Amino acid sequence: MAVSAYQPASHARVVNFRHDLDLSTEHLHGVLDLARQMKQSRQRYASALKGRYVALLFEKPSLRTRMTFELAIKQLGGDFVTQIGLIAEREPIKDVARNLARWTDAIVARTYSQQTVEELAQWSELPVVNALSDLYHPCQALADMLTLKEHFGRLRGLKLAYVGDGNNVAHSLLLCCARFGIHCSIATPAGYEPAAGIVKEASQLANGSQIEISNDPVSAVHSAHSVYTDVWASMGQESEAAERNKVFAAYQVNEELLGKARKDAVFMHCLPAKRGQEVTDAVIESAQSVVFDQAENRLHAQKALLLMLLQ
Repeated sequence: MAVSAYQPASHARVVNFRHDLDLSTEHLHGVLDLARQMKQSRQRYASALKGRYVALLFEKPSLRTRMTFELAIKQLGGDFVTQIGLIAEREPIKDVARNLARWTDAIVARTYSQQTVEELAQWSELPVVNALSDLYHPCQALADMLTLKEHFGRLRGLKLAYVGDGNNVAHSLLLCCARFGIHCSIATPAGYEPAAGIVKEASQLANGSQIEISNDPVSAVHSAHSVYTDVWASMGQESEAAERNKVFAAYQVNEELLGKARKDAVFMHCLPAKRGQEVTDAVIESAQSVVFDQAENRLHAQKALLLMLLQ
């Protein structure tokens, strides 16, 4: 049978998920609670999106994002159409958006530019989910928060240390950690820090948590419950890879650096990982690694998000 989505006390509706701040703090807690319920009772929600159709738009290659969104929609009883390639290659985004609005109920977009996500939402007037852009990776952050809560039984008071490039993953982690009361310490090489505006937003939203940005990975990792990293050169930055590998060499998460964290610390990575670069094989294969828990939780967090948007 269909089951109603979580409704926060304010009954405020979630309209879009263009970036992390489209979800209020109340909705953030709600989506994690709903994701945990859905993970435990898959069949209970098997027809929750019956008769609903979602457009999946992918400008970038994908394994986890595409698979988990396609499975999420199917497991909720809905269906999808998938388009691969540049969204504005043949016609303006505003035309693509208005066509999709006539055929589907929501849009999930994995894009090179955040502006593409914004335009899709503006012109389609459908719920739009950011499945990754140059500025944010909000669905990944939801899965990360779910993974931490499962592992530690709480979020408030934890410390997450992110080591590497101050990229879209770092931005979404900052905005989520701040509102969940997680201390977030980010260490990057000079010149590769997260966007100052997003750091300022996170600091202003901090709910009893501390936001720290430095160039010292050892200091960042000290006493951390989670040590997180990502690739040094993201898709679209391939021409910079050789230079970045030199700049980031001291920011590799290896057994020595992970040993500076708490004894019960977990290692996190959004995947895919370049083993031997940002993380060693020993760390990613260690008992402390929860990278495949994160990957699994993409499915459950996205199911909860879709249900909140479409019911």
